[in-house]
Amino acid sequence: MNAFGRVFRMQIFGESHGASVGLVIDGCPAGLPLSQEDFLKDIERRKGGIQKGTTPRKEDDLPIFKSGIFNGKTTGAPIAIFFENNNTKSQDYEKHRAVPRPGHADFTAHHKYGGHEDFRGGGHFSGRLTVCLVAAGVIAKKLLSQHQIQVQANIESIAGEPDIEAGLQKAIAAKDSVGGIVSCRTSGLPIGLGEHFFDSVESLISHAVFAIPAVKGIEFGAGFAAATMFGTEHNDAIMDATGKTKTNHSGGVVGGITNGNDLFYRIVVKPTSSTPKEQSSLNWETNEVEKFSIKGRHDLCIALRVPVVLEAVTAMVLTDLMLLEQKMKRTI
Repeated sequence: MNAFGRVFRMQIFGESHGASVGLVIDGCPAGLPLSQEDFLKDIERRKGGIQKGTTPRKEDDLPIFKSGIFNGKTTGAPIAIFFENNNTKSQDYEKHRAVPRPGHADFTAHHKYGGHEDFRGGGHFSGRLTVCLVAAGVIAKKLLSQHQIQVQANIESIAGEPDIEAGLQKAIAAKDSVGGIVSCRTSGLPIGLGEHFFDSVESLISHAVFAIPAVKGIEFGAGFAAATMFGTEHNDAIMDATGKTKTNHSGGVVGGITNGNDLFYRIVVKPTSSTPKEQSSLNWETNEVEKFSIKGRHDLCIALRVPVVLEAVTAMVLTDLMLLEQKMKRTI
């Protein structure tokens, strides 16, 4: 439920407005140099209040190591990391408890957990917990880099506009939120990662990607465009013994297994559900539909903060697969 991976396995905990959020990573090889400084760059990329169009809520998000690191290196024991929540405004959510916000988990969580869920800021459903994914990704990317494997995600468009500023202006003009498309490319992968059917590379990455709140779609390589192509056009011709192909319509995966080319995929990020524009929803106390607007501090476009999270979950999956192949344990 709240854990992912088989060898490199991570579990997240905490709520948006609780005392802290955090993670535990099991299966990280011993001897990996790791310090607070290693986390700062990626954590800064994820933060709100840094980029135009993101939430003004700011947290220091300095990782607090509780176990698994000694003398600046991983010990092989589980690594526990906490991130404190110090900048919360829970009263913004108390006032609208009886009116579930469209697009959020308020209604489904209320029914599933009988009203016992922590609803403040979305609780355990909140994008706040993606800081935990980013932290796991920092460790995973550091392990992958020892094998010259690099993961890089980029925003391709906002509100249908390749120009990010133009996309944000659409949202500002409409006084509403917008979505976007983010791509991710991994280079340097060996041939052979992944398994048949349920543990294919696409299956595992898709599973991890959909754990990121607001992700609504994914495509690998040519993706949906493949539906308009001929087979001879879509097939990637193999050019040499390394597996290099003339094109990469498969996105670097064939039969669920990496083929040595760049792993490439795109995701769709929906518009932020919380928007100041007036909406309607059921008041479950009065059983009447009423109009309301959402107050508080929210992202104009969540996609702006997604690239570093996308890199993180991709690195987590690939690190787990590398460890399953026993390629890392021999070199760390």
